[in-house]
Formats: sequence, C-alpha cells, structure tokens
Amino acid sequence: MTSPADRYGDFRRRAAYPALNDFLRGLDFELDDFQIEACEAVERGTGVLVCAPTGAGKTVVGEFAVFQALREGRKCFYTTPIKALSNQKFNDLVAVHGADKVGLLTGDNAINGDAPVVVMTTEVLRNMLYARSQTLDTLSYVVMDEVHYLADRFRGAVWEEVIIHLPPSVSLISLSATVSNAEEFADWLVTVRGETKIVVSEHRPVPLWQHMLVGKRMFDLFHDQEAASKHEVHPELLRRTRDLLRQIGWDDRGRRGRSGRDLIAGRVDVIERLDREGLLPAIVFIFSRAGCDAAVQQCLRSGLKLTDPEDRREIRRIVESRTAALPHEDLNVLGYYEFLEGLERGLAAHHAGMLPVFKEIVEELFVRGLVKAVFATETLALGINMPARSVVLEKLVKFNGEAHVDLTPGEYTQLTGRAGRRGIDVEGHAVVLWSPETDPRHVAGLASTRTYPLKSSFRPSYNMAVNLVASVGPARARELLASSFAQFQADRSVVGASRQVVRNEEGLAAMDADMECHLGDYAEYYALRVAIADRERGLARESASTRRANAAASVARLKAGDIIKVPTGKRTGLAIVIDPGVGGFGDPRPLIVTEDRWAGRIPATDFTSPVEPLGHIRVPKHFNPRSPQDRRDLVSSLRNVEISQSARRGARRARSGAADDRQLDELRRALRRHPCHECPEREDHARWAERRERLNKETQTLRDKVENRTGSLTRTFDKVCGLLTDRGYLSADGQVTKAGRTLSRIWAETDLLVAECLRRGVWDGLSPSELAAAASVLVYEARRDTDDRASVPRGAVGDAVEETLRLWGEVESDEAARGLQLTREPDLGFVWPVYRWARGEALPKVLSSVHGLDTEMPAGDFVRWCRQVIDLLGQLAEASGDTPLRDTARQAMDDMRRGVLAYSSMA
Repeated sequence: MTSPADRYGDFRRRAAYPALNDFLRGLDFELDDFQIEACEAVERGTGVLVCAPTGAGKTVVGEFAVFQALREGRKCFYTTPIKALSNQKFNDLVAVHGADKVGLLTGDNAINGDAPVVVMTTEVLRNMLYARSQTLDTLSYVVMDEVHYLADRFRGAVWEEVIIHLPPSVSLISLSATVSNAEEFADWLVTVRGETKIVVSEHRPVPLWQHMLVGKRMFDLFHDQEAASKHEVHPELLRRTRDLLRQIGWDDRGRRGRSGRDLIAGRVDVIERLDREGLLPAIVFIFSRAGCDAAVQQCLRSGLKLTDPEDRREIRRIVESRTAALPHEDLNVLGYYEFLEGLERGLAAHHAGMLPVFKEIVEELFVRGLVKAVFATETLALGINMPARSVVLEKLVKFNGEAHVDLTPGEYTQLTGRAGRRGIDVEGHAVVLWSPETDPRHVAGLASTRTYPLKSSFRPSYNMAVNLVASVGPARARELLASSFAQFQADRSVVGASRQVVRNEEGLAAMDADMECHLGDYAEYYALRVAIADRERGLARESASTRRANAAASVARLKAGDIIKVPTGKRTGLAIVIDPGVGGFGDPRPLIVTEDRWAGRIPATDFTSPVEPLGHIRVPKHFNPRSPQDRRDLVSSLRNVEISQSARRGARRARSGAADDRQLDELRRALRRHPCHECPEREDHARWAERRERLNKETQTLRDKVENRTGSLTRTFDKVCGLLTDRGYLSADGQVTKAGRTLSRIWAETDLLVAECLRRGVWDGLSPSELAAAASVLVYEARRDTDDRASVPRGAVGDAVEETLRLWGEVESDEAARGLQLTREPDLGFVWPVYRWARGEALPKVLSSVHGLDTEMPAGDFVRWCRQVIDLLGQLAEASGDTPLRDTARQAMDDMRRGVLAYSSMA
C-alpha cells in the first residue's frame, strides 16, 4: 500500500511528463525504473544514452521517441546497423502506428520515405547528412539502435559521422548493450551533442543461471549468488572434472593423456538432455558454419524429433509460402529438402552462409516456438531478436579470421544474453559443454566479468574527406575530426602511456649496469649477434622465395602423362599430370590424378622445390577425370612404372644461401674477434641484453604512441587531403573538383579506386555482364587467402581487371609514400561467378566457379556478395552522370536480380 507522499510524487511525475503518461496508457506492461528514467530525459528534450543487457527492453525508449515525435507533429528517424533489423523494426512500428506514418529506407527497399517516422540503416542517414537532404529540416529525434556498433572496424566510422554531423536541434537517443566504459562514451557525447543523460542498468529482467554439462551430468557453475560474485566454482563440479582429467591422464599443467572425447557430451545427447529438463527452445553456438550444418545432420541421423504432427504441418505451410518465389530447379543446390526435413523435426542451422530467406524462416519459426533447437554461429548474437530459454556454448574458442582465440568476457555475455525470454521464462540458462581443455574456473571468470569496453574504429576515408570539405571546408573539417570519439579516446590514453615511458627508462638504466662486461663494450657485441640473426632470417626468406619461383617454373614445364611426387598439401604422394594448367593468370594449377584415385587441380605452392618427372605414362585421348573407371585404369598403369624409393621420398633439401654469404661470414668473424666473445659470463650478459632490447622496443612503441596519438586523426586527414589534391580530387585552395564530386557519391570501401576507374574510363564499352564482373574485384573479399591468382574471362573483362590492378598499384604507391593504408588489393575470386550469373547461367554452375574453394560457394555468401556488387553498380549509375555507363550499370543490376537474388524480405 502506497503512502500519501508516494501518491503525490506519482501525481507530480504524471503532471511533469504528460507525453510519457499517455505512452504508458497504451502499454500492457509496466516499465522498469531505467526505462522510465530514460523516457523522462527524452521528454525533457535532452539526449540520452541507454546501456542495458540484451532483452532488458532498451528499445522501449526508442519507441517512446517515435511516439513523442508523432505527438508533436515532428520527424523521427530510427536507425539500425543491419537491414534485417530495419525490416523487423519497420514491421513492429507499422503494427503500432499504421503504414501511413512509418517508412523504410535500406539498400534494398524504399517504402514511404517521406513519412514522419522512417526506419533506416545508419549509412542511409549518413548519406542524407552529406547530401543536405531536405527531409532533415523537421527532424527532431534520431534513435540509434545498437550504437555499440561504432566499434565495428569496417562500418563503425558511420556512427561517429552521424553523431558529429547531426544538427544540434536533434535529440539523439543512443541504445547500447552493456559496456564497461559507458561513462567515457557519455562524456564524449556531451562534448559533441550537449546535455546527454546516461542511464545504465545491469539488471537482467529474467535471471540467468550458469551451468556446465560434464558428460551426461549437468552441474551448476556456482553454488549461490555470493559464490558467483567471488568467482568460486561449485565444489562438486570441480571434483567431477578433476576426477575425469585423472582418468584420461591429464595433469594440472594441461599435459595430455588420451583425448577424452568419449567423455564429452555429443550434440544429440545435449538436445535430448535439454528437452528432458524442459530447457528448450535453445540456441547452440558452434563457431563454424560447417559445424552448424553437421550438427543438424547428426540429429537427423539419430532420429531426433522435437515436433508433433500439427507443428510439422504449420512448419511446411510457412516454409512453402516463404520459398514460393525460388526457382524450382535451384532447390536441390540450395539444400532445400534437407533444410525442410530439419525444420519439420524442430531443428535448424543459422549462419551467414545460408540463403537470407532460409535464415528468416528459421528466425520466424524459432520465435513462434515451432523450431526448438538452432545451431548457430556467433553472428546470431548481433541484433536479431531471437531469445531462447537456454543457450549452449560448445567451446570457448573461436576463429576470428586470422587465428583461434579465446572468447572475451564481453563476447560470452553477449552470447549468453540470449537466454531467458521476457514475459515467457521465469529464468534463463547458459550451458557450457565441458571438455579437457575447458577449465570451470575459466568459465566462472567469463561469467562473472563485465568488461566490454567500447573502442572507436573511426578513421578518415577518401569519401569522408571530400564530403567534409564540400560541406564545411578544410579548416572546419579538421575541427570535426578532432571531436571524434576516436580522438577523444586517443587523447585520454596518452596520459598513462607517458607515465609508463618514465618507468621504463628507469628500468633501462638499471639493465645497462647488469649487462656490463669487464672485457669490453657488450652492447657493441650484442649488436653483432642481432645483426647476424637478422641476416640469417633475411637469407632464409630470399632462399624460400627463390625456391617458390623455381618450383612454379618447373610445374609449368610438366606435360600430360608425367609422373610426379607432390611433396606437401592435402594430396601428398605420387600423381599423374593430366593437364599442366598453365593457361590464365598467375601460377600454374596442374590437374592431377593421385595414386589413391583423387582427381583435381592443386596449387603450385604445394611444390616447395623444383619438380622433376619420375617417369611417364600415356594418358588416353578421351580420358575423363570425373570418371571413376577412367581414374582406376590410369592409376593401375602406375604399377608398371619403376620408381626408386629415393625418388618416392622426394628431393633433398637445397643448400641454404647462408652457407655462401660473404656479409654473414664477415659478421661472424667480427663476433669471434670481439673481446666479449671470450667472457665466461657472456650468456648471462646476453640474457640481460635481450631483456633490455625488449624493454627498449616497448618503450619506443610507447613514445611513438604518445607522439602519434596526439592529433593523430587530423594528421591522417591532412595526408588523405594531400593525396586527393595531388590526384585532382581537391584543388590547391581546398575546393572539391568535378572528380571530387564523383568521389563524394562513392561509398565503397575502395572508394578512391572506384573513382579512378570511372575517371580513366576503365569500364567504358563493357557489356552489362562484363561490367558486373569487372566491378566485383572492388567489393569481394575471400574468407581465406590463397597463394595463386584467380583466372578471369579473357578479352574485355581481363583487360578491365588488369587496368584496375595497375591503378591500384598507383594508388597503393601514393599511399605508402604518405604512410597511409586505406585501399586494399582487388580480389579476383568472384569475377567468374558474377560474370556467369549476369549472363543468365544456372545457379549450380555459378556456385562451383568461385576461386579458392574446394566446394561450392554457400548460397548465402553468393547472395551477400552479389548484393554488394549490385549496390556498387547503383553507385556507378549515380556517379557516372548522363553517359552510356549509367545505362549499362542499370542493365547489369536488372540482369543480376533474378532467381535467389530476386527475393526481398519486404515483398
């Protein structure tokens, strides 16, 4: 029962915030304190930063800003980081406010763009700001959902550009996941946007319980809340895992005995256990696309079924309705029937390699409770609203594109934050699968730590530079860059680095005394040792490079029927050459048949030294490498060829270049002549010298950091503007030229190279399919590097690609001279697929023509890259003006929008 004072306080609040009071009357649930506090700030007209866990209800604050704008007859833009989120939010707002009041602007859709409320991707708003769009005139509110995306190294700069350039009259509502430096981010928002209220909530509306599944037994990670706050693992769990480690012969230092794989819960066992415990629906995070697909297949083979007949009928109806537009002949290559079988049993994968419509179907069925278990990569944790009762983590290590790395506490929190559906579940559950490599104490540290700092990824680009200069002039542009969050963080970090430099210098002075030698100058002696090591490494690199070149040349000399030894790679052993593969660009890729009857092309990099034929056999004129019988007959003829054991073992390693190097000999003689060489404590001195060298390098790095970070962005901006001036995009007095205006309309990561290709007429005279193929090298990036260069269609496409590579060389040289690294090398791996698709060829043939992949390209990757090519073609059409290239680009876009690319989630 409330007191009179409480009731009077509520009355005063309702009187002070009439809009919020009206908004609350339209809700069928009560707001939490943090939501009310943030909404009150919005009604007062101040900016607000809301940081709260996944599922806590941050978006209510954004929805109130929409309500407030409509109430005042003003405009509100609701921005999201990805198109799927924009589509989702558009549908949500249309359901509340009606289709006439809500619009959508993304790269794929433009619906009712003049509506008072428009949902859009952040890039669309950035482009509006640079174009000084009239739709900004009555703009009062901008909601930036998932604002922590500004840490994204590829797209994060867009968020900062928007925050900096929005007119001061616009109230900015920033919604973020829980970050550990929210106060720092809010301090920056105050400096660039004025008064900003920070509202931070650590409270999860649905409590989260942490578990570990050890074999078939489920253990609580913590005994109680107090233990969780102290990172104290449940004693029973520790005893059980130590017993298992002793059983398989692992010790406390992680030294291995047997693998213990039979003690780890299988995927089918995990789902069945969750089902028995009433913990479905669940998301199982597997940090591998292939692993997600394999998990579904394992469950299907086991006969696992999580749905009843009524569920299955509804699932089939939804799937058939959503995929009706897909060409029937493409369904097999898309894996449609296996996909449908999994869904009908309540099982699905979810990853970036899937066709977008397949992912959307999984999301819809999961939210409706028809799919009970989804095996997903970590991309599912970003943005899409797919809460579950339970979240399972198979491993705590993931591949980040370069190496296998441990999950950070922030990533762990983000993944497990999906567990617990507000208004449905009383509690959520996070389950980590035990393996010998997974220490429960490490899991406890991840679960209990709240460190997810927001770090700016902002950097000036060429497009940004010309747009800034065009909008506000060079001087004001430098001031705006200096006000970025990146520079704000850099300036703060310098203070600690300066203090560390002083401490390191004191340490260096102490080490100088420890490495003194009574026989001579030990620093001079150590410098000789370092010089010898550097020279040896340099010679080894030169030798390896020469061996690779000689090996590639020897492969090019092979003939059909030659018997060779493949020394490295996946196909080690004897092989018969079918085709030397010297056509096209780059190193040869011979087609071979191995002694175990595998046929395919291998890269020249599999040969570490020149290859010599060990013998020769006749290859039949009409030999078909795809025929198992032909391969079997050919390999059987190998038995009739005598090959010595030494030849089978391969060539001996070539003599090292270091053995005959005069400079290296002189350095070694100088080392032996030095008086310190005879010192009995020489190696002790060396250890101190090595430590001093490491500390000296660290200190120099810190000095560079202090020097470079102070005003670092404006220095980079000056370098970018200098390069643009030299290449004619800016005039000497800081004005944007005609070429610069073209560049200002190019938003690709390779913006300057695109503009150069336009200016030099690289694509003039190409057909639509040729233009799409040539342009693809500027957007595509292979998931993994390959050593050999992709082939491209001969003729006009090949010429355009060669000219693009030549221009990239020019740009890269100019950048290197200024210490810039902004333009990546074009990637030729997607040229053939785009060329074939734009010419109307069948999807199976297109997917099998991607360079550098042993199997077909996943349909989801193909659609994503094609959409980026289409987006670039749209930019070319806009930027090229009234020229034939504009019509060609538009035709290429139309030619590519067929089959799997004709689908739109808003259709």
